[in-house]
Amino acid sequence: MAYWLIKSEPFKYSWEQLVKDKKTFWDGVRNYAARNNLRSMKKGDELFFYHSNEGLEIVGIAMVVKEWYQDPTTEDAAWSVVDVAPVRKLKRPVLLAQIKADPRLAHMEILRLNRLSVSKVTPEEWNVVLELAGEKR
Repeated sequence: MAYWLIKSEPFKYSWEQLVKDKKTFWDGVRNYAARNNLRSMKKGDELFFYHSNEGLEIVGIAMVVKEWYQDPTTEDAAWSVVDVAPVRKLKRPVLLAQIKADPRLAHMEILRLNRLSVSKVTPEEWNVVLELAGEKR
């Protein structure tokens, strides 16, 4: 299993909306590095759901329920989507400021490649974020 982080502006698509929808395809990715990350995802991989612009926090855990396919919102074959479903809301959100302040997360892609909407998370980073959220693995 691999771990990832997906970003969404809450006014466009929030964690609460994903919970309400129960499943969605993750579209709108128009960056090749982020697209390649989508294409690397496997069914069962877990994702941190991050609210960008407003909140600046990881709020929940989602899961890949269908591997990549052509983005249905465009005819351009260069773009892909995956289907994701909510797993659970974190006990407490993990703020971007907390991530920046924790030396164990200094190399996390959300900090190094902050404009990337879909990024990799190492197992070690995953566990540190869960710890910051008050969760046990």
